[in-house]
Amino acid sequence: MFLRAGAATGAALAVGTSVGAQPAAAAPGGFPDYTYVRTLLTASQLKYNPTGEIIFPCVRGVYDKLSSPLGRYYLYYAPHDAPGGICLAYGNSLAGPFTEYPSNPIVANKWSPHYSVSHVSSPHVLWNQDAKEFWLYFHGENTTTRLARSADGIHFTYDKVVLSTSMLPVGTTETSYARVFRHDLPSLGARYVMVFMLNNTTDHRDIHWGWSADGRNWSYDQQPLIRHGDVGAVNVGGPHLLHRDNSTYVVYNKDKGSGGDIMITEVGNDFGKRNHLGVFYNSRSAAPENGRAAAPAFGTDGGVPYMIYEAGERLAGAIAVARG
Repeated sequence: MFLRAGAATGAALAVGTSVGAQPAAAAPGGFPDYTYVRTLLTASQLKYNPTGEIIFPCVRGVYDKLSSPLGRYYLYYAPHDAPGGICLAYGNSLAGPFTEYPSNPIVANKWSPHYSVSHVSSPHVLWNQDAKEFWLYFHGENTTTRLARSADGIHFTYDKVVLSTSMLPVGTTETSYARVFRHDLPSLGARYVMVFMLNNTTDHRDIHWGWSADGRNWSYDQQPLIRHGDVGAVNVGGPHLLHRDNSTYVVYNKDKGSGGDIMITEVGNDFGKRNHLGVFYNSRSAAPENGRAAAPAFGTDGGVPYMIYEAGERLAGAIAVARG
């Protein structure tokens, strides 16, 4: 199932100093107000650091799924620029610290005989309860999203391509940054939903979605779920599903051309609504955000909700944590 904000989920890295409380405006939809706590991962302090940048965190509680995990939580992330590489860190608290897995990347840009691409990035890991496996969705190139599967969350077996530009309207140039969630849509015979970013020849990015009965074979809406122009953005991306009070929401980053905040739109349980609710998390001007927050992931630890996200300029930021 997908995460409910405020509900249970599922060489040492530097942890930044906590800042004084700066409460944000009340989050729409009854969600917690998140306040920046600290930096969790900084590229310059990682052993595997091919490009000086990291993006797109995904956190999973593994303590109830593995008999001998490295830590209670696995945090997946990646550089974006070539060669990229899907990476892992582990820790015992969502608030940190997290320790870099010593053999990163766990998935590289060359995986014979399946693919050889310039980069792989944007890891999203789903615990597939039916298969009792960790399912990793990741892109490489920006045109293609792939699936790999694992029993331990570290060693993966390649499965297949699940999304490509050829599955969307003519003129689509990118289909990437996908996240997949357990979500029933009986009218479509679906048990899983995917949200992702789409770019086309206009060079403005929207959020699209698809549905699947098994998480492997997908159908896609040919129209955007959230259009950049409808929320006054140049681009929107980094979507994540949340559920609260019997409704479904998409949170996503809004690019205004310079910096950007995390926004929220109610789509309803059947994805039929388009209720744009405004700012979910207002990025701070201070470091490490420097006016930009993006690609959020969510979890709850000890009853406390946390958001782990990109903080800082695109391809020059860090992975940070905020507390609700």
